[in-house]
Amino acid sequence: MNPTRLPAWQALNEHFQATRHLHLRDRFAAEPDRFERLHERLDGLLFDYSKNRIGEDTLALLCRLADECGLAGQRDAMRRGDKINESERRAVLHTALRLPENAEPVCVDGENIVPLVHRELRRALAFADSLNQGRYLGCTGKRITDVVNIGVGGSDLGPRMAVLALQPYRQALNVHFVANIDGADLCQTLASLDAESTLFIVASKSFGTQDTLLNAQAARRWFLSQGRSEGDIARHFAAVSANVPAAQAFGIDAERVFAMFDWVGGRYSVWSSIGLPLMCAVGSDHFRDFLRGAHRMDTHFFHTPWRHNMPVLAALIGIWQQNFHGAASHAVIPYHHGLRRFPAHLQQLDMESNGKARCRSGDAAGCRTGVVVWGEEGVNCQHAFMQLVHQGSDLIPLDFIVPMHGDSPLEGHHAALVANALAQAEALMCGKTEAEALAALDGCGLSEAEKSCLAKQQTFPGNRPSNLFAVERINPYYLGMLLALYEHKVFVQGAVWGINSFDQWGVEYGKVLAKHILPELGGTAGGPHDASTAALIAYYRACHRHETTPTTHPETFAKYPHMP
Repeated sequence: MNPTRLPAWQALNEHFQATRHLHLRDRFAAEPDRFERLHERLDGLLFDYSKNRIGEDTLALLCRLADECGLAGQRDAMRRGDKINESERRAVLHTALRLPENAEPVCVDGENIVPLVHRELRRALAFADSLNQGRYLGCTGKRITDVVNIGVGGSDLGPRMAVLALQPYRQALNVHFVANIDGADLCQTLASLDAESTLFIVASKSFGTQDTLLNAQAARRWFLSQGRSEGDIARHFAAVSANVPAAQAFGIDAERVFAMFDWVGGRYSVWSSIGLPLMCAVGSDHFRDFLRGAHRMDTHFFHTPWRHNMPVLAALIGIWQQNFHGAASHAVIPYHHGLRRFPAHLQQLDMESNGKARCRSGDAAGCRTGVVVWGEEGVNCQHAFMQLVHQGSDLIPLDFIVPMHGDSPLEGHHAALVANALAQAEALMCGKTEAEALAALDGCGLSEAEKSCLAKQQTFPGNRPSNLFAVERINPYYLGMLLALYEHKVFVQGAVWGINSFDQWGVEYGKVLAKHILPELGGTAGGPHDASTAALIAYYRACHRHETTPTTHPETFAKYPHMP
């Protein structure tokens, strides 16, 4: 399906031409009820989308586009377990991970997966609670104090983000994350840990992901070098994997291998056993609240008409900005220190899902798809990239995420944080005219020529679109709601563009090439490469010509003396 051929798309093109000159400042002046009409509330989450270049006519056309693209049918197919990931012939059922235990059956290949989901959930939560309560001890009888999650991509970004976000709800355990195969990541993490009180979680569906396995094997060597035996491995390593035999061959007890499901993609898997480090961090009650918040958003998404459906509105407004107004990127700015890794998780969620130029049939997509997602926590970003957003030549829509209550007891800090977020959104929308800039310079002792020159530089165009998600506070329930909202937004955009949001062949291709190049760095003859790659391989080998192996430089051992 090429959405650009649909009547609604053509109507949106005409509508864009007719309204592109309108300024948000004028829209607000002419529509005193604009906020009331253009915001939605769900429990303690308020979604203000009034500061976008839209009107009721725009929204009507966008909702019509969703209908003409068959969004309802695609949504229902996902919900009931159809194999909508056609290229891999898999169902897409991360929403099933959030279902209550008494939910209606959801079947994959004729099997109701709801009992399976809850069986694994209970196993993982029970293990996390046994660690937090000190019932599960290390091989020498010491209490486990530190958990190290070894994963990459979806096995790292989601849990890492959530553990940071929910730091105020932390239980007894210290939870660490290692993802980068730059050995400094693992070495720095292990430097302060005691092998007798540390448990490692190896998170890999295949138990063969090169990045994860390299770090897991290094962690295993470190553990043994601390005076522990092969028999102690089983007590200090757990796994989240679909490959139980491979985990057992590593030395992990089958009872501590927690399932990953074929019908859940990595970037959608924090709700499953991949969330084990989050379960360890916050405990079973808070993790269940996290699931309940996501399920609340699922229910809203599945049953609310498009015009008042938060994920659908966010997705359609994003399409309007990208495909009609030409926005090439989208910034996400959480005004909450705990959410500082939220943009990083959304980068994978969005760009790995919709970063494709082919539709589901294999034909070229008929329009621009995907968007560059980036961001940083506020207010730090105001002293970095917000200058470009305000006065740069590119249109960059933003999402502001603003809790109404903070976690810090420091007086006045949270109010100042919220004031900054609201001010940024207002300034982006209103801008500042040259006349306003000139008036502000009166009495500054400048000549007319100087004032004129400076006023031009202090003029802000405004009309820069933004969404604002005002959430009561960042707790497990509302974090679950927010994350599920963005998951559904990504799905809706992929459905409208006609692409498969649930495979990632580009990622897989890079992994294949790396496996070919790795032995060549060590001196093995390899296959043909382009001139640049061949020269860089030769240069790397030359840099290590006099070393026994490429990783035994004496300065490295001096820096990390605790590593074997």
